[in-house]
Amino acid sequence: MMRWKARRALLPLADIEGFEIELQNGVLNLVFEEPHDTKFVVSPNAPVRQIWVSAMARSYKLSWSGELSTFALEREPLAALLERLAKTLLAR
Repeated sequence: MMRWKARRALLPLADIEGFEIELQNGVLNLVFEEPHDTKFVVSPNAPVRQIWVSAMARSYKLSWSGELSTFALEREPLAALLERLAKTLLAR
């Protein structure tokens, strides 16, 4: 569910910057052709109630934040993390 919300939140940036957002089998992929071929992978890890993000040679493990009502990494919600990482990649 959170991946769909993140997808919806990132669509405007994807339209402006020209990257693709794919949701298949519960896995969200952000696919960039510029500045070089890159993919961010967002996948659930149900046994530990986390969402894992693989992006820019790093792994991020987001846990559920009841306070924020979303998956977050150090209080940064999933959609905000993905937007920040996408903008960082695109600025290179």
